[in-house]
Amino acid sequence: MTKGAEKGAGAVAPTAVIRGAALHAGFLAAPAQAELVASLAEVMARAPLFSPVTPWGKPMSVRMTSAGRYGWISDRKGYRYAPRHPAGMDWPPIPAPVLAVWRRLVSAARDPDCCLVNVYAAGARMGLHQDRDEADFSWPVLSISLGDDALFRIGGKSRRDRTESVWLRSGDVLILGGEARLAHHGVDRIAAGTSGLLEGGGRINLTLRVVD
Repeated sequence: MTKGAEKGAGAVAPTAVIRGAALHAGFLAAPAQAELVASLAEVMARAPLFSPVTPWGKPMSVRMTSAGRYGWISDRKGYRYAPRHPAGMDWPPIPAPVLAVWRRLVSAARDPDCCLVNVYAAGARMGLHQDRDEADFSWPVLSISLGDDALFRIGGKSRRDRTESVWLRSGDVLILGGEARLAHHGVDRIAAGTSGLLEGGGRINLTLRVVD
């Protein structure tokens, strides 16, 4: 059993397992979701959202920022973790309500180094990819969904493996650990207007990672 599975699997039983990923549907009630959104407003004020591009120069449809010791960025130099925002400021600390979810579902002994904040408008998507820029794959990636529903697709370690899709709704938490840690995954579309949590609509996805 990997470290991530050992520390995260037994604490709270998932509501479903999709290709090895543990889904905790409805884990966050409405007040907890609102608290997270309020805490993220301060993160975005200190480290403003930016529009990344792929290494080959294609604009990504999501906007992003980060909190923690590292942030994840993408530009013509490649995909990577960086100690500072592209504008030069340090990343703000990961908000306490976000850390509380990690500590409840993964581990209270080791906090994540990075909370990546992806903001999806109605037409945004995320192509199939692996989270593999971290040094230690034994820790899982924890994902929190806030706002409009997202059609999430997950496959296997090979891009050619079959995929399965599930709708992620506001308050759902998904953990990619163990056999799913290096699974290809992405977001095919956003169902606009399915949540009133975010002013103006859209979706925020938080992913928490141990980097080094």
